[in-house]
Amino acid sequence: MTQFFQLTATGLTVGMVYGLIALGFALVWKSSGVANLALGELVLICSWFTYGMMVQAGLPLWLALIAVVIFALALGWTIERLVLRPLIAQPILSLITASLGVAYFLRGLVTFVWPWSVDALPRMFPPEPLRIGGVVVSQEHLWAAGISLVLFGLLTAFFRYHRMGLAMRATAEDQLAAQACGIRVSSIFSLSWMFASVVAAAGGVLMSSIGGITFGLVEAGLKSFSVVILGGLESFGGALIAGPIIGLVENLGGGYLTPYVWAGLKDIVPFVVIIIVLFIKPYGIFGEQRIERI
Repeated sequence: MTQFFQLTATGLTVGMVYGLIALGFALVWKSSGVANLALGELVLICSWFTYGMMVQAGLPLWLALIAVVIFALALGWTIERLVLRPLIAQPILSLITASLGVAYFLRGLVTFVWPWSVDALPRMFPPEPLRIGGVVVSQEHLWAAGISLVLFGLLTAFFRYHRMGLAMRATAEDQLAAQACGIRVSSIFSLSWMFASVVAAAGGVLMSSIGGITFGLVEAGLKSFSVVILGGLESFGGALIAGPIIGLVENLGGGYLTPYVWAGLKDIVPFVVIIIVLFIKPYGIFGEQRIERI
């Protein structure tokens, strides 16, 4: 029973970070209809940039995080402005190919700048684990879950009450109607990518604080796709709920089934969930079921 609670606590906290990263995908999808397939690479490069600021440049934590946010904003703007905006109104296959191209470019850039494959960020949270009964939970996991929840709340409030957030929601519903109301749709596209990059950076820093910086961060971005599929492509609340579910299923499956199957089972559990959900409820738990005339 102790093992169950241990795996549950770890899975839920990591799942909150998965949900936060998935929110970056939902942001871009809702505002522009583009599938951000470079999500994992955004997580990776922002994590390494954090390492560069904190370790190589020797900046204090607060200043390094400000630099990372500025870097993420600039990166998101550059990707949208130089790569995706010229492809507006082009076939969806062109957008997918461009997104994959961005992913491989970022991965190659990381390998060029930081050729070693594994490293760690300086400790950002207290090292002493918390003990709840027989369950031991590291403070990195708890802080990561708490920060993810706070960011969820801030972004939800932004989209519900802020003028720019309302404009992004209007653009997601109907681009032509938003343009008729005087909203600059192209600016909304840029803003969505900038937000997605910042969210990816936050998720990358939190994941790196837990397990270090590795190419496994790309897999964390890919696992977030299973969160999006389960929660629904257009749903922010779906990402909040589906993230812990995916983290829980991944951790429990890896903890209980790995000894009887193979060591890599934990990494494929989220993708098995994707297949199952697509068969049973292809629009996700909170996804909008759209009927299109063909």
